[in-house]
Amino acid sequence: MNRTRTLMLILPLALMAACSNPSTNAPAGTGSDDLAPAPTAAADTQAAAKLDVQRLQGNHWLLDSATDASGKRVDALFARADKPVTLDFHDGRLSVSNTCNRMGGGYTLADGTLTVSPMASTMMACTDKALMALDQAVGARLEGALKAELAGQGQLTLRTAAGDVLVFNPEPTAETRYGGQGETVFLEVAAQTKPCSHPMIPNMQCLQTREVSFDDKGLKQGTPGAFENFYGTIEGYTHEDGVRNVVRVKRYKIANPPADGSSLAYVLDMVVESETVRN
Repeated sequence: MNRTRTLMLILPLALMAACSNPSTNAPAGTGSDDLAPAPTAAADTQAAAKLDVQRLQGNHWLLDSATDASGKRVDALFARADKPVTLDFHDGRLSVSNTCNRMGGGYTLADGTLTVSPMASTMMACTDKALMALDQAVGARLEGALKAELAGQGQLTLRTAAGDVLVFNPEPTAETRYGGQGETVFLEVAAQTKPCSHPMIPNMQCLQTREVSFDDKGLKQGTPGAFENFYGTIEGYTHEDGVRNVVRVKRYKIANPPADGSSLAYVLDMVVESETVRN
């Protein structure tokens, strides 16, 4: 007996990051006892300028800390301790994940100010009241004009008009790590793994996968081939025994793969279809 459930998620997209312009040192004095001048406001402005759209798009931004104007921790923003609120920027759009609902809106970045338009969200109801409150807490702080800057460790700091300070840790996107956009493919993953031979891993169990195709309306096309051993891993995907999935993944070429490793990397984009198979 089969039970099918379809999970449609909004993909946080990101583009390849590029390095920002190097800073220019202030000139030192000319006398033998002169000292180089102390950093000025111009130097601070130069540091802030390193935050550009390419830097935003080259990373996922994971919430690390949040305090209000009095310095008190904003507990409502940490309803999911194991999954911090995450921001992704792509092509003028900001996406927020690890909230109850997926949230997103347009954004612009100019002169150190990140301006976010009113955000839309999916309409899923969460039974956990803290998660429902999380959506409101995020929306209230990420809309409008925010002062944006990079801290010394590359953290993104956002300051609201009300005085809240949100600090996000950077995590390079797959595009940044692999140096390209990658290829989008769909894989069907069979419900059961099977033993497979690997010289370095005794008793290895492999996912059974095959590529599937969809048209622009989301309808399957053609007849998929036979399942084959999948020796690698799919980043972000956790297989559950007895569950068949169709997943959309990004496939990247690895420039210098290890001698015993694959030249391809797979990163989960989203789960398109999921079916529990019972014998």
